[in-house]
Amino acid sequence: MRIIAGSLRSRTLVAPPGLATRPTCDRLRETLFNVLAPRTAGASFLDLYAGSGAVGIEALSRGAASVTFVERAPAALKVLHNNLVKLGLAEGFRIHPGSVGAFLRRAAPGPKPELYEVVFLDPPYDDAEEYASALGLLGDASVGLLAPGALVIAEHRRKERLEDSYGSLKRTRLLEQGDAALSFYAVGSSPN
Repeated sequence: MRIIAGSLRSRTLVAPPGLATRPTCDRLRETLFNVLAPRTAGASFLDLYAGSGAVGIEALSRGAASVTFVERAPAALKVLHNNLVKLGLAEGFRIHPGSVGAFLRRAAPGPKPELYEVVFLDPPYDDAEEYASALGLLGDASVGLLAPGALVIAEHRRKERLEDSYGSLKRTRLLEQGDAALSFYAVGSSPN
């Protein structure tokens, strides 16, 4: 894996060993950030199910103001930390070790939660409940974490269809590439 563009362009990343974590491939990440190009610079970015951190690190490389990584797997957390150290990144990010559901439930009701312009989630492809839970929380109780005009993107298996809406989140776009797909959601019917 490598960083596609920005200040860290062409630097390599390590992925956790085994099949439990499936990093977003370079080509799909490039497609994602081509769509996000006008939104990334200066954005507050939330990388849920962060794994190796490839998507959030790509956002930092392309000028995101901050990235919050959420990951619970110890092996993935170790690789994420090592990738950040290897790249010399010491600021502009936070890591929350733990489940995405716990993070979303805890962060939303706070007096001044951080608002995110871009949220990316990539749970294990075979765990449909994680998709429904995370998108459901973002569309309902955790909608207070989304800045006005925020975009929520879910990576999923192409043949597995996600719902068109989760609470206040409505799908605005579906991009398919190889065996993967990206579903883009916005609050209400805002254009992406």
